[in-house]
Amino acid sequence: MDIGTAKPTPVALARVPHRLVDVCEVSERMDVGRYIELARAAVDEIVRCGRRVLVVGGSGFYLKSFFSPVINAVDVPEEIRAEVQRKIDSEGLGATVRHLETLNPAGLGMLDRKNPRRVARALERCLAMGKPLVELQRAFTAQAVPFSDFQVELCELTRDPEELEQRIETRVQEILAAGLIDEVRALLMRGLRENPSAARAIGYRETIDFLDGRLNKSALALSIVQNTRRLVKKQRTWFKTQIPSHRQLAACDAYAEDLFR
Repeated sequence: MDIGTAKPTPVALARVPHRLVDVCEVSERMDVGRYIELARAAVDEIVRCGRRVLVVGGSGFYLKSFFSPVINAVDVPEEIRAEVQRKIDSEGLGATVRHLETLNPAGLGMLDRKNPRRVARALERCLAMGKPLVELQRAFTAQAVPFSDFQVELCELTRDPEELEQRIETRVQEILAAGLIDEVRALLMRGLRENPSAARAIGYRETIDFLDGRLNKSALALSIVQNTRRLVKKQRTWFKTQIPSHRQLAACDAYAEDLFR
């Protein structure tokens, strides 16, 4: 998934050693439990080399594992995953949330009821463990912080909203010109649909809709831009509410250059 994710270029990868790039096939599921295993191995290797670790980009949910407990990887049988997915597909998100509520009379806590993926994961865990979310939450808060033996400093690079809007539109035009449609067409042949998280990633889900005839080409770029804007808004809220106090720095080329020296 090179183009749609703006993966670092070969030049950038050669300039600064990167870890956890191209670690699984597009059809493979990736979860936070596996991510922590891979990240811990990478961190330990970097430290053994006497270097400092810089964690950049990616999902805010995965980033959170560096300074707080994370939902442990519940071993969910495939039949339960398939059952939950069928329920969402056939009955819709609302019915799935109501089913989850019947299993959790004490409430759903902070669960984002409008997020199909979060709702699905919550229902899968309840069914697999036979326990309500409140009890699973207690077990969660009792977990150790995966990277508690490291000092972690957080810096958030921000941009002026108007500049960010322009960069979003420019980036969408660039990835389409770079061959996003052909990339997605090739990835579908390699099992992209079998990985719901990857197939729903912004840029990919809209292009799949286009290739499936649900979206015309003239609307493709606009759809990606609009969904990217929504993601930006969601990420800003996430960092305000889920990430500990951190420095907020205006993004600029000079700072980036200094950061990678």
